[in-house]
Amino acid sequence: MSSQADAATDLLARLVGFASVVGTPNGPITGFVRDYLHGHGIAVHVLPGPEGDRANLFATIGDPSVSGPVLSGHMDVVPALEPDWQADPFVLRRNGDRLIGRGACDMKGFVAAVLAMAPRLAQMRLPVPIHIALSYDEEAGCRGVPHLLAALPDLCAPPSGCIVGEPTGLQPVLAHKGKAALRLVARGRSGHSSRPDLGVNAIHRLLPALGAAAAQAQALAGGATDPRFAPPCSTLQIGTVLGGQAVNIIPDHAEAQIEARAIAGIDPADLLAPIEAAAGEGVTVERLSSYPALALDAAHPLAARVERASGRPALGAVSFGTEAGLFQAAGIPSIICGPGDIGRAHRPEEWLTRDELDGTCAMIRAFAEGHRT
Repeated sequence: MSSQADAATDLLARLVGFASVVGTPNGPITGFVRDYLHGHGIAVHVLPGPEGDRANLFATIGDPSVSGPVLSGHMDVVPALEPDWQADPFVLRRNGDRLIGRGACDMKGFVAAVLAMAPRLAQMRLPVPIHIALSYDEEAGCRGVPHLLAALPDLCAPPSGCIVGEPTGLQPVLAHKGKAALRLVARGRSGHSSRPDLGVNAIHRLLPALGAAAAQAQALAGGATDPRFAPPCSTLQIGTVLGGQAVNIIPDHAEAQIEARAIAGIDPADLLAPIEAAAGEGVTVERLSSYPALALDAAHPLAARVERASGRPALGAVSFGTEAGLFQAAGIPSIICGPGDIGRAHRPEEWLTRDELDGTCAMIRAFAEGHRT
């Protein structure tokens, strides 16, 4: 096992120890990464978001006036409230080769490998810089990274490409679906169910929009397809419906959350338009999040570079979403390649292996060395 894997394991333990749950302040983890990189002479920018209590981080190893690639990850994790955790999810523990903790796979393992390799990259004196971009609130629909992308023109030359290190088994991935989500909130007037004429049923007010959502889901199943994805079509679903107190009380409040996932070439927000149009009196619509699909041409030089660095052929597409689509939309060619398996993410006893960490360090080193030729 390499010394970089040892360093990455130690860093992963530190990162997992920060309960950087999506939607909460992230000052402690951001401060730790800032101080760590500063300690190795690396220029760092902490970029507060509009929320005021969380921030993105952008660092550059080398000359920022020269175009170079970005290694990108997110610092936030989903909550760890599942009862099946065998110990504190925010204390990394080892079981054989497995390193267990919330975020170990999604995606603090990749971040730990990047940080472990940062001092080595700084010593390599590469002809192009290597940037490190770490975002917040990715798990809430990629809410943080747009603010980082907006700041890039003031921080560096236009980046030449981006690797987003979401878990893919270190296999490069060229495409993913886009996603948009909204919340419908209906207001009514409460009363006894024996006199519905004296109240307004908030759940009933939601029904036209929910019906439109079900119809749109069915229509998409028979619509445009892209065989790289599973399923090959765009999709839409009603994810949550809340409302009512008891069967004999007219509900005065109801809400639903709906998401759409779009194949490349389709704006996911457009798929929600029929639901918004069907929301009638007493129903408000709130857009929760939106990010575009990713589609990198298999012939793009970035794909070949990451294939060589990882030692694995590129995979056409995955159905889960990442920040890579937003980097691409900002004019930065992007690809997904990171350690672990997405099937381990968002589950109790989430894990990554030391071998996977070691492989990630090796991939980052090979990718950087590839820019010497």
